Amino acid sequence: MRKSIVCLALFVTAQAPVGRLPAQPSGLETVTVTLSNFKFTPDAIILQHGRSYRLHLVNASGGGHDFTAPDFFAASAIAPPDRAMVTDGKIRLAGKASVDVTLTPEKPGVYALHCSHFMHSGMGMSGHLTIQ
Repeated sequence: MRKSIVCLALFVTAQAPVGRLPAQPSGLETVTVTLSNFKFTPDAIILQHGRSYRLHLVNASGGGHDFTAPDFFAASAIAPPDRAMVTDGKIRLAGKASVDVTLTPEKPGVYALHCSHFMHSGMGMSGHLTIQ
């Protein structure tokens, strides 16, 4: 009996707290966004608030791009190991690079997305993220 209580206590304390993103969640839905000259594919992304995702960003071009969405990142819980990849509301990608960021959108709304490189958004490299 005592052994069962100890095992149950260990199991309960090992679970992630409700409302917090686990450090390394498994079984996440992966949302792939390709950055290229001069567009995001897809440029309209729909996510559910409170659900965790792996955002897989792929720069298909030879030059650098970024995924700039400061309001979206501010309204999301980013997994602790991935927080350093988001600087000033953007993720920078060198040519042919890819990056994965695990996050949970927490606040419903529509958030602007663009590449902040000179004239990239004006040439069509923009979009939006809708959190339902």
